[in-house]
Amino acid sequence: MGDRIRTRPVTDPKDSRFSETGFPSLQWEDEDLDTRPLPLNERPLQARIDHEMAIIAEHHIRIALAIEKFWGHRDCVEYIRTLIMSGGYSDGSTNRVGFKPDVVSALINLAALHRIE
Repeated sequence: MGDRIRTRPVTDPKDSRFSETGFPSLQWEDEDLDTRPLPLNERPLQARIDHEMAIIAEHHIRIALAIEKFWGHRDCVEYIRTLIMSGGYSDGSTNRVGFKPDVVSALINLAALHRIE
């Protein structure tokens, strides 16, 4: 019996998996790993903290300054939890209720990062 010749699998030219879309591939090649952007969870701890603090400072500078002052102390996480649970702060002159979703996310992330440190 003769050897069988193998053919390449037939692909449908209309199948988007096999056509060039103009967008970069979502898969990283081994040679690209050194230059790919780091996902937030792979960044160094201080870079992650700075990122979350920048979000808070953009919307609530006084809260960012207070967190910065408390950072490294046990009371910091309690302060952040109080902000999250109360939805704001009240200092007599300003009554604020509620945070934007990105600020709440940053506060939650900071509370988690503080435990890591």
